[in-house]
Amino acid sequence: MPVHVVTLASRPDLVDAVYGIPYPPDSPRFTRGNLASLLVRGRRVAERWPHLVVAVLDGDRPVARGIMVGYRADRDSRPRFPDGGWDQVAVWAAEDVMDGVEADTACALEIAVDPDHVGRGLSGDVLAAMRSAAAAAGLGALVAPLRPPDKAAEPEAPMDEYAARTRADGLPADRWLRTHVRAGGRVEGVAWCSSTVQATLARWREWTGLPFDRDGPVVVPGALAPVHVSTAQNAAVYVEANVWVSHAVPAG
Repeated sequence: MPVHVVTLASRPDLVDAVYGIPYPPDSPRFTRGNLASLLVRGRRVAERWPHLVVAVLDGDRPVARGIMVGYRADRDSRPRFPDGGWDQVAVWAAEDVMDGVEADTACALEIAVDPDHVGRGLSGDVLAAMRSAAAAAGLGALVAPLRPPDKAAEPEAPMDEYAARTRADGLPADRWLRTHVRAGGRVEGVAWCSSTVQATLARWREWTGLPFDRDGPVVVPGALAPVHVSTAQNAAVYVEANVWVSHAVPAG
């Protein structure tokens, strides 16, 4: 059946339902410790960039969402695809809003599909809606620092090596990268320090249920790379690499 897509600018009454779409039950809890995410959490994005939050509806119920923010890509000699990835764009978007700088680029921060509706191809619908929303906003580019969740099975593998793997048909071996490439996306490189979480060992124990009682790298379920632990400093740091992908935006 044809899907119905809206933005929060057109349907502000759906904000709670859109942000209420659940994550998969096995989603890692430690991601809530990312401090940059506080700059672009739900309500702030819904108020500042409602035209860049898209939702796929089943009847009048949101079953998938795509969240973007806008920023000025060429301000102050900013690199097009920064190593800081997700965190860097969150900071840039907040800076530009506070400084009154007009955006020229949309960055996808999240695509989420209700676990009860996985397998319907809704991710592709969300990507198409994101491109259309970026075009309607007059933004000339759409980029995304992708978090390939299957990488968690190989936390020690370098992200550039992992992202470069392909199948016999030439498409990426990773299913999430493959979804984007099939939708017209182009892999641009690696954001090596895309998402960082630093917290006390007590917080890490709370998030993971692991002891965190030894120095060195610790493999955490759902993490794309090991977490580095210092018992002397009572802290652990997780630095996640993501993959930069760009999508063409249709002419407005």
